[in-house]
This record gives sequence, structure tokens and C-alpha cells, in this order.
Amino acid sequence: MAANAISAQGETKSKGWGLLKVALRNRKTGIMLVFGFAAGLPYTLLIGTLNAWLGEWEIDLATIGVLSWIGLAYAFKFLWSPLVDRVRLPGLERLGRRRSWLLVCQLLLTATFFALSLSDPRLQLGWFALVAVIGAFASATQDVVIDAWRIDVADEKAPVEILSSIYQFGYRIAALIGGALALVLSERVSWPTVYGIMGAFMALTVVATLFAPDTPRDAIEREQSALRQVGAIDPKLRAIGLAIVGLGWAWAIWTVGTFMARVLGGSIDPVTGKPPATGDFTKLYGPWIVVATVILPAVVAAVFNWLKARKGYILTSDEPATSGGERAADHAYSALILPLGELVRRIGWGVIIVLGLILSYRITDLIWGSFAFPFYLQELKYTGDEVAFASKIFGVFMTMAGIAIGGILFATIGRMPTLLIGAIVAAASNLLYADLAAGAPFIDSFARTFGLDAFGQDLRMVRLLIAISGENIAAGLAGAAFVAYLSSITSREFSAVQYALLSSLTFLVGSLGRAAIGERIEQVGYAPVFLLCAAIGMIAVAFVVLEWARIAWADRRKGSGDVLAADAARAVEGDTA
Repeated sequence: MAANAISAQGETKSKGWGLLKVALRNRKTGIMLVFGFAAGLPYTLLIGTLNAWLGEWEIDLATIGVLSWIGLAYAFKFLWSPLVDRVRLPGLERLGRRRSWLLVCQLLLTATFFALSLSDPRLQLGWFALVAVIGAFASATQDVVIDAWRIDVADEKAPVEILSSIYQFGYRIAALIGGALALVLSERVSWPTVYGIMGAFMALTVVATLFAPDTPRDAIEREQSALRQVGAIDPKLRAIGLAIVGLGWAWAIWTVGTFMARVLGGSIDPVTGKPPATGDFTKLYGPWIVVATVILPAVVAAVFNWLKARKGYILTSDEPATSGGERAADHAYSALILPLGELVRRIGWGVIIVLGLILSYRITDLIWGSFAFPFYLQELKYTGDEVAFASKIFGVFMTMAGIAIGGILFATIGRMPTLLIGAIVAAASNLLYADLAAGAPFIDSFARTFGLDAFGQDLRMVRLLIAISGENIAAGLAGAAFVAYLSSITSREFSAVQYALLSSLTFLVGSLGRAAIGERIEQVGYAPVFLLCAAIGMIAVAFVVLEWARIAWADRRKGSGDVLAADAARAVEGDTA
């Protein structure tokens, strides 16, 4: 046992090719490597590389922004994650509860890439978008299943720490193949051919699924939830709150989906005689979508917290769930309301600042990320080979450098100062791209000052490498700071669902704003939009300052309370004496 622990500890520290050697020595870890690849490939191809194809085939940026909303499938995958545990797929259940779902997802993704390779977005944009949406949902669902499989099969020989590390290694390999290799191939063959090749890569992952071990489904699935124990909110009241929140989510998803269908289907506004304006949609519906998916659940959670403290609204005896519908309602409540309820109860009105920070912190990364490849390839005229090296190879090392800097700052100055620095540099990195879009006068001056003009007098490659360095270092630092912050405010009692919900909210505002940003780029160009993104990033800076002040104030109150409690204890001791 001790030897196994020492071995596992040593293997956990393995990195790079060392992890690959670990994977090849064990069936579970080897399959985990393939599953990491299976998760990373569709995300890279559908969220990033697809935009390079659309940009090269002259699809307008506003439309690319709307199509990027398929990324919301990854943000909100927690909504349907209970189905993966509960639903038995007809005819496939004999493969196992995880393998059956994985097989369906991977076959769908393989079909998605082959269908995309047979499509022309210039002639069949609606069909092209529908296929991409199906692929995004299949990919997001596959992520849910792989996460569950990793936890299920972990044991002493394949601890979850090693499986998680190998998963990340496979994911990075997929990012290189779906990003760098795809761009390099696009310089030599057509984009449809590239996606056909990627479909073949995806098809190979099915082999790993067929050979993967699986864990049996529990014979009796009757776990009595704490939601149905004495002292919990009456399930009938919860059903009302869940219906309100569910309607809000359904309206938001329907609103986004129908607008995507109108734009990508080529509909014309009967009043203006033009395609629907994405900027108008964001201004009119964006705030209400945030209200429906964030504010409304928080309000319902706060009301339930208030009711739970009063008699007449809580259970006086245990009422175990007796049907699939009741268990599904418990899962939905646990995913949508309970995490926010605990946060509201613990933080109080400060939750407004916390949610504002979460919604805005990564906005500068997310709001223009879909237009990176069109910017490099069409606007700046770099080749696919140049972008593949700068963005997908060199850029990865810069992101790792940013993460390392974040770790150093955590150790030296603390969490909140690091979070503030991350917000500032993430906003400021947009200024590098604004300069790059305007001809790079400041970047060129910096490069010549420090003798970085070894790649030629026009500094073309140096410009790109400097801009990507600044942006990726900032993103790595900010990302590390944000993950640490989310982890610090997450309750241990609801760690999984609360972290999943809060982290998913980070995608919401940035994703909704992409279409409007794409439309704005079409109107005024890239440089003014990058300046706008830098200004928008200051919203996150303001929320970090407010959160820092809130935490400091809470700590002072806690300190004062501790002093008063100590004084009271001493007074009691004196009276006793």
C-alpha cells in the first residue's frame, strides 16, 4: 500500500512526455489520454479554428460572432448533466452507463466533422450552423461523461490526480492538432479537406471507448437527498421556485436560439429590409438574458433562505423522492438554485459584487476571441503557418509563463492583489492589438529598442509574437488568478455544483457580446474595437476593487467580533472568580 502511494505520488509529478510514458503503462491512463484528446479536438475545431475557415471564405464578422454562440453549450452543460447519470440509452445500455453515452457523442462528433467537410458556409450557412450547433452539444455532453468516467474508474493504480494530469496532456495534444496542424494543412489543402481529416482523427477515439473499462450502474438509485430531509424547504414550494427559474432559462435559451436561426438562416427584418442587427439584439436582450439566468435564480435563492428560517415552509419529516420526476427536480434545484442560495446566505448583499466580478472578469478574453484568426489571417495577411507557430505553439509557452507569474504573485503579494493585476493586464493587453491593427508603431519602436528585429526589417513576425506574448501572458495570469478566486469563494459543502455554475457564468456576457463586437468591427475596424475592449475590461477592475474592499470590511468585522467575544469570555471568567 505504501509502495503504491509512493509510486502514485511520483507519477503525479510527471510532466510532458513523462506523463505519456505513465499513460502507456496502464489501460485506464492510456484511455484517459485518448479521452483528453477526444474532448480537446472538437472544442478547438468548433470554437477557434472554425472561425479561420469562415474568415477565409469571407463570412462577415457579425455572422461569425453569432455562430460563436455555440460556445454557450460548453458554458451551460451542467443543465443537462443529470441526464448522463439517469437516462439509459436504448440498445446501448449493455455497453455500460459511460461508454454508451461516449459512443453516441463521439459518433455524432465524427459525423459533424464529415458533414462540415461536405458543406459550403457561403451557400448553406444555416445548415452549416445547425451541424456546428449539434457538434457543440455533443462535445459538451462528452465532456460531462468523460469527467464522470474519470472519477468513476480512479483507483490506487490510476489515481484521479494522474488521470486529470493525463487528461490535460491529451487535451493539449488535441489543441495542437486542431489548431496548429489544421492551420498548416489549410495552407496546402482546402478547409473541407482539413475538417474531413479531423473527422478521421475523431473516429479513432471510438476505439478507445470500446476498450474502456466501465463501472456498473447502481442497482438501486435511491439516495435520499438532504433536500428532502427534516428542516429542508417543502418540495412543493421548491417546485414553484424551480418553475420560475426554469422559465427564465428556457426563455433565455429560446431567445438566443431563435435569433441565431434568423441571422444564420438569412432572414430579413420586414421594417428595415436588412438582416437582424446583432448590436441591437445585444443591447435590447442581453441585460434581460443576464437577469433571467443569473439575477432571477439569485433572488429565488434569497427568498428560499428567508423561508427556511421560518416555520410552516419546511419539512417536519423526511420525504424521500419516489419517482424519476422528483429526482430530476432535485437535481435541477441543486444545479440552478442551491449553489446560489448558499452563496447568498454566506455573503449576503456582497453577492451582487461577487456576481458582477464573475460576469465581467474574463470578458476581454472572451468577447473578441472568436475574431482572432480572421484578424491574423484576413486583416493582417499572415499565413496559416505563421499563425500556427505564433498562436498555437509559441503562444502556449507564453500562457504557461503567465500562469507561472500568477503563482509567484500569489506566493508574494496574495490573492486579491494578484486578481487585481490580472484584471488590469487582461484589459491592457487589448492595447497591444489596437497598436498592431493600427500598423504597430509602438510595437516596432519597442522591438528596435531591444534589438528584436532579427526576423527582417519590416518586423512582421516580431510584431505578431510580441502581441501574442502580451495577450497570452495576461490571459494565463488572469486565468490562474480567477480560478483561485472562484475556488476561494466556493463552499466545500457544494463545491462541485457551485464551482460548475459560477465558472459557467463567466462565459455568459462575453459570449453574448461577440456578435455585437463582430458587427462593430465591420463598421469601424479592428483598432477602435480593441480600444473599446480595453475600456470594457476596466469594469472588471472596478469590481475587483469593490470585492477587495468587501473582503477587507468583512475581515475587520470578524476581527472585531472575535475581540468582543474574547472580552466577554474574560468578563465571564472574572465574574466566576
